[in-house]
Order: sequence, then C-alpha cells, then structure tokens
Amino acid sequence: MTIQHILECVQAGSLSIEEAEGLLKDKRFEDLGYAKLDTDRKKRTGFAEVVFCSGKTDEYLLHIYQSIYQENGEVLGTRATEEQYNFLKEHLPQIQYDSNSHIMKIENKEKKRIGKVAICTAGTADIPVAEEAAQTAEFFGTKVHRIYDVGVSGIHRLLAKVEEIQEANCVVAVAGMEGALASVLGGLVRTPVIAVPTSIGYGASFQGLSALLTMLNSCSNGVAVVNIDNGYGAGYLATQMNRLAVSGSGEY
Repeated sequence: MTIQHILECVQAGSLSIEEAEGLLKDKRFEDLGYAKLDTDRKKRTGFAEVVFCSGKTDEYLLHIYQSIYQENGEVLGTRATEEQYNFLKEHLPQIQYDSNSHIMKIENKEKKRIGKVAICTAGTADIPVAEEAAQTAEFFGTKVHRIYDVGVSGIHRLLAKVEEIQEANCVVAVAGMEGALASVLGGLVRTPVIAVPTSIGYGASFQGLSALLTMLNSCSNGVAVVNIDNGYGAGYLATQMNRLAVSGSGEY
C-alpha cells in the first residue's frame, strides 16, 4: 500500500488516523512482486534508494520510478538507455536524461547544495564516468567543482588548478590508461582522494584493470579506490565525506 493509497483511505473514512500512522511507521519496504523497494533506506542511511536501470524491462522500470517518486518526490537512476528514457517520458514528462552519464532522474530543483567536492579527470574520454559521479553527488545535495582533462601527460594543466582542488572536502580522480592521476592528487591535497579507474585505454590496459591496479598500489596516502567505471559509487562516497566535513564545520 503506497502513501497515497493510505491517505486516500483516511480521506474516504475506511482507515482511521491511528491505523494510517501505524502503517506509515511500519512501511520499511514496498513489495511490487518483482522488486522490493527499500522505502526505509533514506531514514537509515540518509540516501534514498537509487535505481540501476540496465537490464530492467520498461514496465518494471516505470513502476519502480513511479513508486520511488511518489515516496520521495524525486528519483535517481544510473546506466539508463535513451530507449528507456523515451518510454518513461511518456508517463513521467518531468523526467530528465543525460546521454553522457546515462543518468535518468526526476529532481527537486530547489534543494540546497553544500560543501565542495572536486571531480577531476585525466582526459576527456573519462568524462562520462566523472559525470555519473558529479551528477550523483549533486542529486544528493553536494556542491561539485568539475576539473576535466588534467592528466599527467600534461601535468602543468593540473598544477594550474591545485589551489582550487585543495579547497574541496574530497577529491574524485577519474582516470583510465595507467591511472596515475589519483597518486599525483594524493600527494597534493590533505583531503581524501577517491580513485575511479575507467575502462579507457589500449589493449594492455585490459578494460580498466591496469588503472585499477595502479590505483590500488598507489604510494600516496589517503587514496581509496572504487570499481572500474563506478562513477556512482564515487559520487555517493564523496557525498558522505562532504557531509561529514560540513557537519564538523557546523554548517550541516
């Protein structure tokens, strides 16, 4: 039973206020049959459930989006296709899609964004993964500063932006090829660096494995690594760190 259904029953007189209150308190997940939506997640973790769109049928995806939107007033999905977007837009005209990051969302435009996270890429080919991170962080209320195409093959480009990067509460380093950007950033800032290996590179990069191993073996301190191409995971983790930093400053 959705919140709207509960309220409609109260309005119709078929459900008392006390019964409705009990149902709302006990509503920890919504069973759609093929999916069990974790409606209690935002209360537990501070983040509402996010939809991984890849592999889901159009009808399942639509019902999931409708349910989460009804519950939270907004919904974020990752790894969506343009075909999925076109289908959902017929039923949810307010939905937005970014073909670069494959983010599909309905977002509260009036939310406050706090703190600062710097998201850096080694090259322009890494931007889709970086944008998944950036838009995830922004959706969850983080102020994001994008610094793209500052890889180590032209390190003067990175050094020109160091002061801006050092102002951030957390730094996300997105890189393919050999993945050296994370180690360089780790030696330049005093805040945590989240390293994101991408599958960009030639044959011996092994679809991001080379960058992953470089980042895992980094000699720089304060570097943590997420999975290959996992921009979403980096954006989520960066938001957690940013919230802690802002909370410590008394602003959050």
